[in-house]
Amino acid sequence: QVQLVESGGGLVQPGGSLRLSCAASGSIFSIGTMGWYRQAPGKQRELVATITAGGSTNYADSVKGRFTISRDNPKNTVYLQMNSLKPEDTAVYYCNAGVVTAMSGYLEVWGRGTLVTVSS
Repeated sequence: QVQLVESGGGLVQPGGSLRLSCAASGSIFSIGTMGWYRQAPGKQRELVATITAGGSTNYADSVKGRFTISRDNPKNTVYLQMNSLKPEDTAVYYCNAGVVTAMSGYLEVWGRGTLVTVSS
């Protein structure tokens, strides 16, 4: 079984910064693309950013230039550095990963989410 555990959410003022972390644990053989998604109240879950195992990144237009995704492969961890935060960034942020396990093959795994609130 594989788990993703997010951390780093909280309350921040507009213009501030937060860094989210997501660590994968369990019977992991390898991890492919990892990513961050978010869901604001009353809205659908949307892509924020993804990063491949080789380090190629992709961002939603709404966060380009403000957010940076990175990963530490030996630690099975992905990060999201969020700068210049805006109230519209308020959402629950979810970690996602494509994981190859020793017992079950390929799995798409989601974390439980961490709340980010941008407000003065």
